[in-house]
Amino acid sequence: MELHRREFVALVIGSATLAAERAQARVQAQADPLASWSEGPAKEAILKFVRATTDPASPNFLPPDERIAAFDQDGTLWVEQPLYTQAVFCLDRVPALVEARPELKDRKPFSVVLSGDREAIAKLNIHQLFEILLEAQSGMTVETFSAEVRRWLATAKHPRWNRLYTELVYQPMIELLALLRANGFNNFIATGGSASFVREYSAQVYDIPPQRVSGSAQAIHFGHGKDGASILSREPKFVLDNLEAGKIENFWLMYGQRPKLAFGNSSGDDQQMLEYVNATSGAHLAAAVLHDDATREYAYGPATGLPDSNVGTFNQDMYDMALKQGWLIVSMKRDWKRIFAFEG
Repeated sequence: MELHRREFVALVIGSATLAAERAQARVQAQADPLASWSEGPAKEAILKFVRATTDPASPNFLPPDERIAAFDQDGTLWVEQPLYTQAVFCLDRVPALVEARPELKDRKPFSVVLSGDREAIAKLNIHQLFEILLEAQSGMTVETFSAEVRRWLATAKHPRWNRLYTELVYQPMIELLALLRANGFNNFIATGGSASFVREYSAQVYDIPPQRVSGSAQAIHFGHGKDGASILSREPKFVLDNLEAGKIENFWLMYGQRPKLAFGNSSGDDQQMLEYVNATSGAHLAAAVLHDDATREYAYGPATGLPDSNVGTFNQDMYDMALKQGWLIVSMKRDWKRIFAFEG
């Protein structure tokens, strides 16, 4: 399925605008690779880590093939509130899905989505969202799915900022990815969502090639279409679950390497990955992003007394673990001078 002309133009214009904003940001940041970071312990810890791991004279020097950095995506590289972007994509597909399969109409969680009750939809847990995801992303070829994702991303906008979702990436993290890349690190995405969804834009948005994206994955089935041609189609079952410990287990399964740096933000999605990186002998950096800026983005935890959330939960137990084990806790409010490239 190909993009319609208007959708294609919107995608091109959005990409050009985003590229211009980032180009301007790069020019402004030439003297400071982390220009959107506030001066303080977090920024200094990152710069110190990069210097120590890339200086051949340093006892913490890492050879280039060991410079592996893993990043969660939702809530770490881009906005995840009020609902994960991929979940929004799947929710948008529910009406057509129910029309094709009427038996889903009265079954939760599909009935909740059809009700239009935003509060009820926001309370759906991760397993209910994954049930929707499986149904909404199955029964099509891998090529059709890719085209559907690109078509949706070309027009879908966040309700708060009225901008394309691919514009709502965190500028401080874009700068960090660029700094690491310039110093010989290989950046990877380890997402709890579908790897196949993120791979459609990871190169354009993060300069991370699709083959460096690991995530939850559905089964793929080889078969033949009506014309007899060979096809790969998406099956309604998971073969990889990248939630909780599955994130770092599957990272090792796919790449056979231990990250030396990892960023995450969720106790339900990233904690085990950060624990594993923090247990690394030699140079390592485990960091957790704390969403504590309701004015510029969102504030949720419930760590440190922040509001609780089903999306991107950062609980007090993980916060206490981070302090005890010496993780870097990045406060959006304190450590980021600006959050998005389009900010003045």
